[in-house]
Amino acid sequence: MKKRTILISFVLAYLFVSSFNLQAQQNKILQELEEIAIIDQKIMMPMRDGIRLATDIYRPKTNEKVPIIFSRTPYNFNSWGDGEQKTRTAKRALEAVKRGYAYVVQNERGRYFSEGEWDILGVPLTDGYDAFTWMKDQSWSNGKIGTLGCSSTAEWQMAVAALDHPSHAAMVPQGYGAGVGRIGEINEQGNWYRGGVEQMLFFSWLYSVEHDKFKPRIPAGATQEDLIRISRFYDLAPENPKIDMTEALNHLPIQDILKNINGKHEIFDKMIRRKPNDEAWFKGGIYHDNMEIGVPSFWFASWYDVSITPNLALFNHVRNNSKDAGIRDNQYLVIAPTLHCRYTRATENTIVGERSVGDARLNYDEQIYAWFDLWLKGEQNNFKENTPRVQYYTMGSNKWQASETWPPEKAKLTTYYLNSNGAANSFFGDGILTTSKAGSDTPDSFTYDPMKPVPSYGGNVCCTGDAIKGGAFDQQQMETRNDILVYTTDVLKEGVEISGFIESTLYVSSDAKDTDFTIKLIDVYPDGKAYNLDETIQRVRYRDGYDKELFMEKGKVYKVDLTPMSTSNYFKKGHRIRVEISSSNFPRFARNLNTGGNNYDEKESVTAHNKVHHSSKYTSQIRLPMISN
Repeated sequence: MKKRTILISFVLAYLFVSSFNLQAQQNKILQELEEIAIIDQKIMMPMRDGIRLATDIYRPKTNEKVPIIFSRTPYNFNSWGDGEQKTRTAKRALEAVKRGYAYVVQNERGRYFSEGEWDILGVPLTDGYDAFTWMKDQSWSNGKIGTLGCSSTAEWQMAVAALDHPSHAAMVPQGYGAGVGRIGEINEQGNWYRGGVEQMLFFSWLYSVEHDKFKPRIPAGATQEDLIRISRFYDLAPENPKIDMTEALNHLPIQDILKNINGKHEIFDKMIRRKPNDEAWFKGGIYHDNMEIGVPSFWFASWYDVSITPNLALFNHVRNNSKDAGIRDNQYLVIAPTLHCRYTRATENTIVGERSVGDARLNYDEQIYAWFDLWLKGEQNNFKENTPRVQYYTMGSNKWQASETWPPEKAKLTTYYLNSNGAANSFFGDGILTTSKAGSDTPDSFTYDPMKPVPSYGGNVCCTGDAIKGGAFDQQQMETRNDILVYTTDVLKEGVEISGFIESTLYVSSDAKDTDFTIKLIDVYPDGKAYNLDETIQRVRYRDGYDKELFMEKGKVYKVDLTPMSTSNYFKKGHRIRVEISSSNFPRFARNLNTGGNNYDEKESVTAHNKVHHSSKYTSQIRLPMISN
């Protein structure tokens, strides 16, 4: 009993000291910021339609004009919460002000203290343009503005960059897939779709972030003094009750998921009914490939982000298609081996899911500020000479590498064909990957029951609450299921790097009018551990494009090209390369109920009996960008 009392006392003392040290650190940040910065909070910046957006400004105490780093966000940056002062924004502002920048952070319209109505992916592009104009006209501004942010704080940057405001001098979009609509044949519409299938991340995200239309509103005409005072005890940050998101996402029909958990659902109701090529996607705030980006850009992506392939495709699109040679030449890219927006959380031993990928740290702040110094201050700092065009981290060999292009020029697509004797079900089956085509067609069959979908286990995910843990996880237990087809190479006699876009083509048939096919790329270790690298899905009705729906005839074989995957992974000698094929990956992706109907408004499903064909005629395959030693 005495030992237990001593232990409890020790724990309480430790918590007290930790809390004291944290408070001391926060006080130091605030004190240092106040010493060097002019702090102007709750400025209500006017937009062209009269709506005012809540803005905090931190700028150096100097008479010289300074450049601006601008971050616009739907998230809460208020300096107070529950009566306690917060320092997250202050810390970022301190870093910028120390380097001679004004740091400006603003809420999107309809968020927190900003006026107007919020709409995910639909905030007017003119808000960004108007903010640039207001900032460049301030007496303390040098007229140069750089944009910075990750995820939803990045997704608005690309479409606004296409407006070509003269003061928008550079941007640093990070984890920006939610702002990417259509890039060539990739048609995700801001991460809402993948291969024509709803990605369920927004189902969860909207529950956690969307404000109710009946929320308290700040009275029109409230003064800056009023707003600052109110914000000390009332930050307008609602908190929905915590729920089991795994159970919530299981609800049918999916159009009622948010309603079923008492979430605000007006925006969701509108978006769930949009098909992949709906004209409404092209009227909102996301970027499409018919828009011209005219801003030097330093892009940040990560291998286990939800939209790694569209992110990389956009980088290539700007480099290859901008009308301005100077813009084409001023695009740079970093690809980290982390989850969504977790670049700076890499450590000496970075664990992503269950897999160690080594020391993945990088001098992010140094590079980002060198980029801004070049474009916002005009400093000749050798950024271009010292910074590779593409910095990418190769897992397996666990090292940062450099390339002038993506994929690296040395990467050559090598085709591996699916083959079996018709029994590739599970890793106990006879599925193989080989560089030789199969002979006669002995298709692999499996049953896809939407009421018993293959569960998502790890992966390139974001924002699904407690429903999915992202990253690399050992898939061996998953591969015991008979509704997963498993194809594996022989043991590698030499190590090989796979870096680039991974293409795949399946020849499939079904007794259902419509179904989905999934694929997952795996690194198999000598001890059997099977770590996932990337995954994708394709709804068969969209196999020939997203502007039409073509349904299947029973038993007829169809060619299906899946959306490319992406990775950089070194498969060591003694490892094997594996792909998994199935028809579901839930709740990463919404289930296809196989009826051929709308899917979003249905509760009843049809069990599909699906086949993957492989022969000299039906060359089901995966094409891997290989770099040999």
